[in-house]
Amino acid sequence: MELLQMSIKLFIGFFILFILIRIIGNKIIDQFTPFHFISAIVLSELLGNAIYEKSVPITYILFTIIIWGCLLFLVEYIAQKSLLLRSMFEGKPSVVIRNGQIDFEQLKKSRMNINQLQSLLRQSETFSIREVAFALIEPNGSISVLKKAQYQKTTLQDFDMPPEPVYLPVALIRDGVLIKEHLIEINKDQQWLKNQLLTYSINKIEDVLFAEWLEDDGLFVIPHKSQSIKYK
Repeated sequence: MELLQMSIKLFIGFFILFILIRIIGNKIIDQFTPFHFISAIVLSELLGNAIYEKSVPITYILFTIIIWGCLLFLVEYIAQKSLLLRSMFEGKPSVVIRNGQIDFEQLKKSRMNINQLQSLLRQSETFSIREVAFALIEPNGSISVLKKAQYQKTTLQDFDMPPEPVYLPVALIRDGVLIKEHLIEINKDQQWLKNQLLTYSINKIEDVLFAEWLEDDGLFVIPHKSQSIKYK
């Protein structure tokens, strides 16, 4: 009898969830924000507790899922009608790179560091910060990248040119800390790096927010202080 009751609950819960996902699921999956994530967890907990609690009747499952689903639908509907509430519910994108410069304050507000920013950029097929004109962290945690003109996609076949070797950028300094193993990897020493930084009027490694070496493009430096980005 208990197994039959549990089966009925599962059957009803499954089809109600199926209908709910058909109604608002595309929006949730496509724009999966922290709000949607928590809502999905709460919904699964409500359904799970209702199914496995013997004292909970089937009507409670119907009531719980329908009410929660209606609240989700209401939030989505209001967000479509009001720009103010939409920004409250869904959040706004954060511009973490603007005109080629990292906005460190926006990066901190997004609870991110340089390593995480680089990881997101690599996932969007951008292996060097120097390639980026603008980068936005979307409310769902993904990144949108607008590359500088010289790094935007073209094919060598368009110009009838032979292929060129490709090099992977190597980070030498992050948040004012020297990455010694990377310096060894490119067969350079600290004195070489200090001399390179002096050409950018930087006396200490601690004054560098980020520095990167690319074999065919030299050293790329972003200082901690608000200065224009310089290229080697």
